[in-house]
Amino acid sequence: MAKDTRRLFELFETSPVLVAAYDEFDRLRYANEAFRSAYFIAPDEMPLWPDLMRRNFHAQRGTVIHAGDFEEWLRSTQSRRGKVGFRSFETDLFDGRWLWMTETVEKDGWMLCVATDVTGLKAKTRTVRQDRDLAIKASYTDELTGVANRRFVTERIEDMLQRSDQSSPGCLCVLDIDRFKGINDQFGHQTGDAILRDFAMRIHRLVRRTDCFGRVGGEEFVLTLPATPIEQARLILERMLASVRKSRPLQERPDFGYTFSAGIAGAQPGDTAISLYARADRALYMAKLAGRDRIHLDESDPDRSAVAG
Repeated sequence: MAKDTRRLFELFETSPVLVAAYDEFDRLRYANEAFRSAYFIAPDEMPLWPDLMRRNFHAQRGTVIHAGDFEEWLRSTQSRRGKVGFRSFETDLFDGRWLWMTETVEKDGWMLCVATDVTGLKAKTRTVRQDRDLAIKASYTDELTGVANRRFVTERIEDMLQRSDQSSPGCLCVLDIDRFKGINDQFGHQTGDAILRDFAMRIHRLVRRTDCFGRVGGEEFVLTLPATPIEQARLILERMLASVRKSRPLQERPDFGYTFSAGIAGAQPGDTAISLYARADRALYMAKLAGRDRIHLDESDPDRSAVAG
């Protein structure tokens, strides 16, 4: 077996096909020579994917990123990266190559990336495919905040329910910015939009790659946490509450701060996306009634612990 493993490793190392594996935290755990060369990775390096993309973007190498604001592009891309079992897309490199990339995600969150050089394909058909990929991205992205939209999040809720492990089926969280109408009325809709963008950025920074965070409308957002017990979900949301409490997003109003409330429901046998959302939304309502800036756990969950505030 050891001999076979060594031979397999040698085949990967000499192959022109780019091969890489990322763990559930999106840290690179293996890359063959072709992949390391394309993305300027030292043999002993294991960078996080966002850090790798960030440094290559600033060095103008690796993947060509057509975006004026890199962090906005990163937030939008991470909102979809690794959220489905398999996806494929095309990407171009600064060295002129065009790659056909596939991502295969296992239940534990590990992801295998395989890329093939398709530079020789006709330029006209390549442009059509690129336009298609951009259209797909737009159809799944909230235009204002750059995170996933209602359509994409709803599909991830359904995926979570279909793949759920009965021992730890996962949770759905509904998040709502407190007194948002008052913010709009007092400061105007442009300020309201700035708050929405700040909120999306702060929450997204704390989202694991296996989770999915998106805006479903107005000031309401949804977070799916597959294979996550409800008490762990509460701890994740507590960190998010603390981060948002510290935010001072308005330069012209340095004392201005805001908060959010959240409801969490654990998936149960027989749940649909609609029923699970309804229970999480009801828990959110209870958090609002209890005074806002807090978390409420769904009371119908048998493993529910006390309300967190």
